[in-house]
Amino acid sequence: MKVGINASFLRKQATGIGQVTFHFLNELFRLKKESEILKNLEFVLYVEEELNFELPRDFSFKIKNPIYKRDDLVRKIWWEKYTLPREVLKDKCDAFISLYQCPTILDKKINHIMLVHDIIPKLFPNYLDNSRKKLYQKLTDLAIQKATRILTVSKNSKKDLIKYLAVDEQKIDVSYISVDTIFKKEIKDSESREVLEKYNIANGYIYVGGGLEMRKNVESVMRAYKLLIQDKDLAKILPDLVISGKFTKSLVPMITDVPSLIKELGISKKVKFLGFVEQKDLPALYKNALCFVFASFYEGFGMPVLEAMSEGSVVLTAQNSSLPEVGADAVLYSDGSVEDIARKLKKIILDKELRIRFSKKAKEQSKKFTWESFVLSIIDNIHKKQIFYNILYHKLYKG
Repeated sequence: MKVGINASFLRKQATGIGQVTFHFLNELFRLKKESEILKNLEFVLYVEEELNFELPRDFSFKIKNPIYKRDDLVRKIWWEKYTLPREVLKDKCDAFISLYQCPTILDKKINHIMLVHDIIPKLFPNYLDNSRKKLYQKLTDLAIQKATRILTVSKNSKKDLIKYLAVDEQKIDVSYISVDTIFKKEIKDSESREVLEKYNIANGYIYVGGGLEMRKNVESVMRAYKLLIQDKDLAKILPDLVISGKFTKSLVPMITDVPSLIKELGISKKVKFLGFVEQKDLPALYKNALCFVFASFYEGFGMPVLEAMSEGSVVLTAQNSSLPEVGADAVLYSDGSVEDIARKLKKIILDKELRIRFSKKAKEQSKKFTWESFVLSIIDNIHKKQIFYNILYHKLYKG
């Protein structure tokens, strides 16, 4: 059986979809090497340009350069909707995996599994602020409905697909993703010191990360912190607030203007804005925080929460969308309002035993999310249940 994969986001590994693509493929490589069942599958990875990425046997790149060279939505639509389907049909793929939602619609004889991370533009129309984005979303909605099978990363996203796109419930499976393997490794004290010195911060801070989009609700966290500064009971022990995220002035008001808000609230002496932080520095930032705050209004999954939990961070997040699926009872929740965030943060700061308890629970909860189970879910959808159960049988009974 020949299986095609849209691996175009390998060229953008700093993005969420890029991370999922990278880790999906690496886990697939490992499983294929270990499993007799998967050896019968041939994989073709479709990309838009040459990549420095080593492939094992039975995997190959199909490079199809876009006609339109500028890296924008016009190129994206042309490659995903027209170029890719033509090449997949020409190569006689039996099945195809789209690792993100996109306008790709394939011939009906090809088993097309599409991974849908979320449908945020349907819920937050302000993201569709020009005609190109509206067209892309319209084409993507149609492709989601036309795919053979849908895999999504949370039960909440499945519910949204049924509600907003009228996708048949029986067509959708849920499989949780995991995080970068760097969050699974122990961090040495020397590594922590290096990162803290790099950003000129001391450990024990309140950390806010995961993006600055308005949907992430960073402003409410900053206003909550302002209330804590005014709390006389906390005056002497209040940790600094550390915020990270790529800030581009031209994207305001789609993103929170953190520098301006720091000045407006008069909290510059207690707040450190790091700007963009490299992925390699994030484990130490999570680990050395008193707590991590992620008060987002909506998430398809909530990868920053899982990253923080993997490092044993005490997490305060919002009780909405998919976030309770990730955090379960191992994190603290807020309703997202300024007052409630402030109350919950005060509780975390004052209660050391609570922090110890939730740090341990977070670490244990994070172990439930693995790339192996995610990859097996996709393979399950390629060849119904047979391969999936055979793999489990071999793993459990054949060693």
